[in-house]
Amino acid sequence: MPKQMVKVTRASGAGRDLALDIVSYGRRGPVGTLQLGQDRIEQVQRTVGRTPEVMIKVSGGGRDSGTVRAHLKYVGRHGKLSIETDDGLEMQGREAADALIDDWALDQCRSAHRPKPAEGEKDTRSKLVHNIVLSMPAGTPPDKVLAAAKVFARENFALQYRYAMVLHTDQAHPHVHLVVKCEHEYEPRKRLYIRKDILRRWREQFAELMREQGVAANATPRQVRGQTRRPLRDPIHHRLRAMRAFNGLDAQERQDRHPPSPSRFMRAKVLDALTRMRGGGQPLDAGRSDLQTTRDAVTSDWQSTAHALRQQGRLDLASRVERFVDQMRPVRTDAEHLAERWGRERTQEPPAHPRPPNPRSR
Repeated sequence: MPKQMVKVTRASGAGRDLALDIVSYGRRGPVGTLQLGQDRIEQVQRTVGRTPEVMIKVSGGGRDSGTVRAHLKYVGRHGKLSIETDDGLEMQGREAADALIDDWALDQCRSAHRPKPAEGEKDTRSKLVHNIVLSMPAGTPPDKVLAAAKVFARENFALQYRYAMVLHTDQAHPHVHLVVKCEHEYEPRKRLYIRKDILRRWREQFAELMREQGVAANATPRQVRGQTRRPLRDPIHHRLRAMRAFNGLDAQERQDRHPPSPSRFMRAKVLDALTRMRGGGQPLDAGRSDLQTTRDAVTSDWQSTAHALRQQGRLDLASRVERFVDQMRPVRTDAEHLAERWGRERTQEPPAHPRPPNPRSR
């Protein structure tokens, strides 16, 4: 698929442009014909076959040793889980986080001495560490996720940036929390910066490492797969998960527990969608044209890919590519998604609850 740069304006109206670099599946030959190599053909096969996608995200990062210590204690489940370091050591217990802080000499980093901003002011201090999550879908063997994560960390950070990792299996999808020191071990002025192109390369690398472990894994941008909704940030996701768990309790259990605080972000989105549905503010489809522009570019790339596959005699795969594009859901804004969900819920009849038997009738 030819490489294209698509300028997409943010729907929030912030005035900035977001560049989407649609992934390239092939190169044009001397006469202009798109030629797909075997590695790109395998990538297309995985994508249209909906092979499980790996996930790598930067979930944050501490700007002072106290914040880093709190995160290390969190990922180590306050001493219950083993933390593996870049030295191959395993640390466990309540003192493990403090020992890592001292070993990494975080309090001696160049950015560690800047004062914390006042409440309400933006924190412009440099990060001391990056918090990275490497995750696979539910059902993936956790030991294979950890093995791939170890190789990933060694190849990208060993002898340059200190790091530690912890495997979590308390959720359906096994994942590894990787904490990486930002300051270079031997060149203090050299820091680790994580940009979008680096994240994309890391995803592809991690997917390849999972395949080496014998696990089917893929790494493609969500736009290429026809997904328009962005994943929620970790704090929002955790809030929603806690709220769903609380709502799943019975009345007595809810009465005995303190309800989790709601997500202000999701509350604002819901209120905005309600306002739009009532005819106020922007229409529900505001911003859809930008999403459609991206979808059109993706569709064009897939069509070029299907044509190239037919030229190379891959007729079955070309047909699968065309079906894959046809099955993409129409683009929708977040407000439209919420409105459609409420519409479905209103049309569904409430479940019939059987009336308990009357003891007097016996």
